[in-house]
Amino acid sequence: MFEELEKIQTAALAALESVQSEALLEQWRIAHLGRSAPLMQVFEKFNSLPKEERPVVGKRANEVKRLLESHLAERSEALHQNALAQALETERLDVTLPGRPIQQGRLHPSTQILRRIYDIFAEMGFQVYRTREVESDEYNFELLNIPAHHPARDMWDTFHTITPGVLLRTHTSPGQIHAMRENAPNPVRVILPGMCYRYEQTSARKEIQFNQVEGLAVGHHITFGDLKGTLIDFARRMFGAAVRTRFRASHFPFTEPSAEMDIECFICGGKGCNVCSSTGWLEILGCGMVHPVVLRNGGYDPKEFSGFAFGMGPERIAMLRYKIEDIRYFWGNDLRFLEQF
Repeated sequence: MFEELEKIQTAALAALESVQSEALLEQWRIAHLGRSAPLMQVFEKFNSLPKEERPVVGKRANEVKRLLESHLAERSEALHQNALAQALETERLDVTLPGRPIQQGRLHPSTQILRRIYDIFAEMGFQVYRTREVESDEYNFELLNIPAHHPARDMWDTFHTITPGVLLRTHTSPGQIHAMRENAPNPVRVILPGMCYRYEQTSARKEIQFNQVEGLAVGHHITFGDLKGTLIDFARRMFGAAVRTRFRASHFPFTEPSAEMDIECFICGGKGCNVCSSTGWLEILGCGMVHPVVLRNGGYDPKEFSGFAFGMGPERIAMLRYKIEDIRYFWGNDLRFLEQF
C-alpha cells in the first residue's frame, strides 16, 4: 500500500508540471483529488486492511493528499499571476481618454409637476398640509356629506381593507376635515397633496393610483368668483397667459355649487384625440364652494364662514404640459420615458 501511495504521488506531481492553464489545472484536480481519483480509492480500501496497519496507512495517505493540495494551490496562484502579467503586457490602458459619464438620478415627472404646483400656490398664500393615505370611512365619505349607502358613493370605486370602516382614500378631500378641525375657527388656506387609489379600469386617461392636490380656503365672504379667479390664475401660471380654460357645472356632495375645470388639450390642439376623448378638452380638476354640512363638520359655522375647495390631478397636468399621450407611462418605470425629464 505504501508503494502504491508513492506511485500515486509521483505520477500526480509529474502530471502537474505539464499543466499550463487553469482549465487543465481543474482537470488535474479532478483526476488526482476527485472522488474517483486513485488516492481516494486508497481511503476506500481501509476496511480491507488489518487493524494495526490502518493508522499508518491512513497517516501516509493524508500526507500525500495534503502535499497534492499544497502543490495545487501553488500552481493555481502561479497560473493566476502569469495570466495577470500577460494581461498587463498585452492590454494597454490609455489614461488620457475621458472618463465614463456617471448616471445621475432625476426627479420623477410627477414630482417635478407637484413641486411646480406647490410653488404656484405658495405664491398665492397657500400652505402644504399632509394627510394620511389609509383613511376611515367616516372621513373619506360621511363627514364629506356622503352617508352610508348613498348613491354618490358609486362615483368612487373604493379599495376597502380587511378592517371594517378602513379604506385607501379615494380622494384627498378627507384632508379638508382634518385641516379645518385643526385650524377652526381661524381662516385656513391650504393645499393637500397625496396619492389616491381607485378600483378603475386602466386606460390612457385613468390609473388605479394617482396623485391629487386638494385645495381649501375657508374664511369670511369667500365667493365663487374667488374660486374662479384662483384657478384661472393657476392655469395661466402653469401653462402660460394664453391658455384657454372653461368651467362646467357638475355635482360633488361636499361642494355646492360644484364645477369642473377643463384645459384645452395641448396634445391635439383642441382637435380631438384619445387623451381628451375627441373633445378637445381635458378635465384637470373638480371644484366648488364648500357645502355647509362639510363646513359644520369641520368646526365652522356656515352662517359666518364660507369657503371653496378643489381637487386636481397632477399627472393630467403633466400630460398637458409635456404632451404625454398615456397616463400609464408615469408608473411603468420605463427609463426611456423617465430619462426625458
